[in-house]
Amino acid sequence: MANSEEEKQLPYPPIPKDGYNTQNFSSNDDDEENDSEEDEESNERDPPARVHDVLIRGNTKTKDWVIEAEVEEIKNATTMLELVEAAKIANAKLRSLQIFDAVIIKLVPGPPELAGTANVIIEVSEADSKPSGEVGVFSKPSANSWSLEGALKFKNLFGYGDLWDGSLAYGPNQSSDLSVGVFVPRLKGLLTPVVARAFMHSQDWQEYSSYKERSSGISLGLFSTKHHDLAYNLAWRTITDPSQMASRSIRRQIGHGLLSSLKYTFKIDQRDSSVRPTKGYAFLSTTQFGGLTPDHRSLQFLRQEFDVRYAIPLGFFHTALNLGISAGVIFPWGHGFLNKPSPLPERFFLGGDFSPVCSLGGPTTLWGFRTRALGPTEPRRQNRNATNNDNVNSPRRDFVGGDLAVTAFADLSFDLPIGWLRERGIHGHVFAGVGNIAKLAENEYRKFSPKIFLDSFRTSVGCGIVIPNKLIRLEGNFYYILRQHEHDCGETGFRFSFSLPS
Repeated sequence: MANSEEEKQLPYPPIPKDGYNTQNFSSNDDDEENDSEEDEESNERDPPARVHDVLIRGNTKTKDWVIEAEVEEIKNATTMLELVEAAKIANAKLRSLQIFDAVIIKLVPGPPELAGTANVIIEVSEADSKPSGEVGVFSKPSANSWSLEGALKFKNLFGYGDLWDGSLAYGPNQSSDLSVGVFVPRLKGLLTPVVARAFMHSQDWQEYSSYKERSSGISLGLFSTKHHDLAYNLAWRTITDPSQMASRSIRRQIGHGLLSSLKYTFKIDQRDSSVRPTKGYAFLSTTQFGGLTPDHRSLQFLRQEFDVRYAIPLGFFHTALNLGISAGVIFPWGHGFLNKPSPLPERFFLGGDFSPVCSLGGPTTLWGFRTRALGPTEPRRQNRNATNNDNVNSPRRDFVGGDLAVTAFADLSFDLPIGWLRERGIHGHVFAGVGNIAKLAENEYRKFSPKIFLDSFRTSVGCGIVIPNKLIRLEGNFYYILRQHEHDCGETGFRFSFSLPS
């Protein structure tokens, strides 16, 4: 046993007979020295240690191997400092499972005959497995409006750390979602969590594109880490034209289709905040490959998206310049792919007042333009059963989306000169955005000109006030449209908008 003078020099005291809780200790970076002599001294103060046994207590429902899988790294510790740090990391991992009300990890001396060993005692208090629910109003950049959503959750239903949830969403634009999902942190033999979801989705796009979309299927997470995600989606999709007024391009895709695709996402987000970034960068790459089944109704396409964000602090009044650029392309594949159209729901549609500052998900938003109301259009056909007033009041063209989309923005945020507002994070900003969309499929790529594409970018500017919190970003903005095309739906004026960080 070390003497009292040596104990005072230890970054962590030796394990007493009754053990100690690692939550009461934290490393001190000030004690670390750069020169080699003091490094040797610190090694002497960090004695060798290894784990003899791991004991789990308090789990009546949760399987032992679920807990053991999260604390596996403890067994690899070779010194006292590594052991304590590994215990802290294991504690955080167990809490992140959301199935325990409390987690305490203690280190106690191992058998007397095995010097330098420790036993790890994990005491858990399992959370109540009663269902919990929540209700809220949310916005989606790719949707037409808001949605009222409710969710019901079950924790650790079968003792595998499993989280079950059922959700129902309904929007005023006749959109609806019903889904049931499960998250299992780790099964035996698998190194990554298991995520599965069954869903039924319905969306009405008649206002701007003359069709309704219904789909039902499953999604399965195959691989997921901090920066990588691979998922498989299988869905049966139906497109209908209730108004009987759809344009030629829309009518060609009416009917059933089978979506069988792999989707890989690589994401890095080093920004200091997703609601009001003031420094850091973010990058997102999404690759989706559709057509994995031999069925002739399988949608065959390749879709690629990129998204880059960069926040630059300017050093006064908490001012920061946020810059971003997003790009995406989709192209069909298979026999005769040059003459085939790309799948309608997978195309790119631009517009919407949702903030691109906090979103990260490919080209979607362009300030001042209505959702999905920008880009290539086709004339709708006349509905013989409708009255003349119906035909006059309804939009006469369909927005059909594009195969290539590019957007970019600049946003300058700054504190307001009122202390009460600064304390609550309310700030002002001025911004500018540009974007464009074009068709490439069905041999349209032969007509594509980079110069014409760049010269025809839509442009908008504006200013406003931002009221952020951890969940949403509320903005009151004045938009001014600098450039739009004949059939685009861009509006100069003041509007409120909600955005969800992604």
